[in-house]
Amino acid sequence: MPMRHTLLAVLVALLWGLNFLAIRFSLDQFPPMFLAGLRFLILALPALLFIPRPKVPIRHLLGYGLGFGTLQFFGLYLGMAAGFPTGLASLVLQASAPFTVVLGALLLKEQVTARRAAGIAVAVAGLALVGVSRGSLDGWLPFLLVLLGAFGWALGNLASRKAQTDRPMALVMWMAVVPPIPLLSIAFLVEGPQEIWAALASSISVEAVPAWAGLAYTVLIGTVLGSGIWVWLMRRHPAGVVAPFSMLVPVVGILAAWLVLDEVPTWLELAGGVLVVGGVIYASRRGASPVTLSGTDPATLETAEHPNRHQSVSPPRYSATASPNRS
Repeated sequence: MPMRHTLLAVLVALLWGLNFLAIRFSLDQFPPMFLAGLRFLILALPALLFIPRPKVPIRHLLGYGLGFGTLQFFGLYLGMAAGFPTGLASLVLQASAPFTVVLGALLLKEQVTARRAAGIAVAVAGLALVGVSRGSLDGWLPFLLVLLGAFGWALGNLASRKAQTDRPMALVMWMAVVPPIPLLSIAFLVEGPQEIWAALASSISVEAVPAWAGLAYTVLIGTVLGSGIWVWLMRRHPAGVVAPFSMLVPVVGILAAWLVLDEVPTWLELAGGVLVVGGVIYASRRGASPVTLSGTDPATLETAEHPNRHQSVSPPRYSATASPNRS
């Protein structure tokens, strides 16, 4: 891969890693379910008005939107709002990689090689270390919510793979049409109109500028720009060359949260992070067919926002289980 393309891949990892900071700033102002629904609503409007719907079965489009768009950000935003650290959220979302492989084997009868199984086992051990450390500090609920988000991402990966579209960015944009209805419905039922209107009213102030900037970053930089560059790279290089750059996302996310939010991970969490990243990289190395990697953004759409969300969108980058956000 040419140096300029390598630098672009690193840039995407940087953009997606910082996306988690943007989400944190927005969550300081808006209720989590309303924020998640608003994020996708902003993406859905131009998709409906200006982008022709990709010719894929409706069930796969709905599956992608409900898994990747709805369940992922339901878990991620609620988990972060409940206190799960910003940097660690970018790491735990990498659980979408082993989830995708396991679900692919169970639902799509895809082969799990010895290398892939070993890599998954190492990654799961790393997640267990993070869960034990965080659960003993803040309780298990925030960790489990973010883990649920990773599971949703994995379900979205399978649906987008089954879609087999040659217009991946159109699929990403049209996926955004699905989440606003369930997310905003939950927001009005659970968070309530009063809390939502209060957040909107107080957002018209200087103090709320970081929240709006975070939302703009998530939509325009994390999703549109980051996803666009990633898809462009995935079209030009093998999945096994580009996808491992997604492993830089949690590194950026943890370091950024450390520097900006003063979130200092414990040694147990750092050790778990090394195992997660190492396990996913090992499982994705050639010798086994490429494994689905998690990418973004969260954050992302974070659509996307992480790499595996986009690899999963484009047929050329898929072999049995390959996928391209991160967080």
